[in-house]
Amino acid sequence: MPRALITGITGQDGSYLAEWLLAKGYHVAGMVLPAGVEPLDRIAHLTDRIQLHSGNLLDQQSLIDLVEKCAPDEVYNFAAPSFVPQSWISPVLTGDITGLGVARLLEAIRKINPQIKFYQASSSEMFGATRETPQTELTPFCPRNPYGAAKVYGHHLTVNYRKNHGLFAVSGILFNHESPRRGLEFVTRKISHTAARIALGLTTELPMGNLANERDWGYAGDYVEAMWLMLQQPQADDYVIGTGALHSVRDFVQEAFDYLNLDWEKHIRTDPQFMQQVEGNRLVANPTKARSELGWQPRTDFRQLVRLMVDADLKQLRSQQRTSAL
Repeated sequence: MPRALITGITGQDGSYLAEWLLAKGYHVAGMVLPAGVEPLDRIAHLTDRIQLHSGNLLDQQSLIDLVEKCAPDEVYNFAAPSFVPQSWISPVLTGDITGLGVARLLEAIRKINPQIKFYQASSSEMFGATRETPQTELTPFCPRNPYGAAKVYGHHLTVNYRKNHGLFAVSGILFNHESPRRGLEFVTRKISHTAARIALGLTTELPMGNLANERDWGYAGDYVEAMWLMLQQPQADDYVIGTGALHSVRDFVQEAFDYLNLDWEKHIRTDPQFMQQVEGNRLVANPTKARSELGWQPRTDFRQLVRLMVDADLKQLRSQQRTSAL
């Protein structure tokens, strides 16, 4: 039975990957902060099938102890603050966890067992103010926020440990990937959740920022397959993962509201506090390499993704209504 260790297992990607690996017959362990620090709701349905261990990307010794105790064949590193605007509020902490945390984890692997395969969660935010569209594995990085800058450090460090120390270390440069497990602070989940609340008569307005912003949005449940496939290749390499299609925030709003038979223009209120501090350029993936070498492509299109998220929020809100009525 192969063994995997997932840092950030309580997050969106970590929870979907845990499900994927369990279905593949893996023994799955997850790193969490000390008890009570982070919610376990995304993995509540898995807790009887996985093992959770305390660890911290800020603490080198805790990572050494964790890798030694879990003895994994594969390590997937997701543990990092993932809400980009927050990185402007806590840039030093973002760099310490998202950047230096990768160094600490790679060092733990190198010291305990350099045969462990390592996956680093890189991000399209590394491209930032790119002059090339779409972006490939060879597109130069030009991050425009502390989160993207820290991800660039972790990405290059992963490449260096692969080349200098011979580790099987890869980076998945993932473009925006969403799901019902996204936090409510993310614009996609904010849209699906508020649209569902409006449909149920629980609110009337959706405060929004710039509706013209565009992103390459895919389904997180599809993307974890690509992560796993990267570690099954004969040689370690980096891959861009995305749909290759751009959609605006307005597209997402319209699709969600149309699905609920609502006129979105009657419910949108522009709120300056949601305008991004730095507007990114046109970030859209060219996933040709992933398609040709990994045999991977997304199964869920944009419309299916939006409807999947709206349905999940409707179900959750109706359940809450029934519970409160008891």
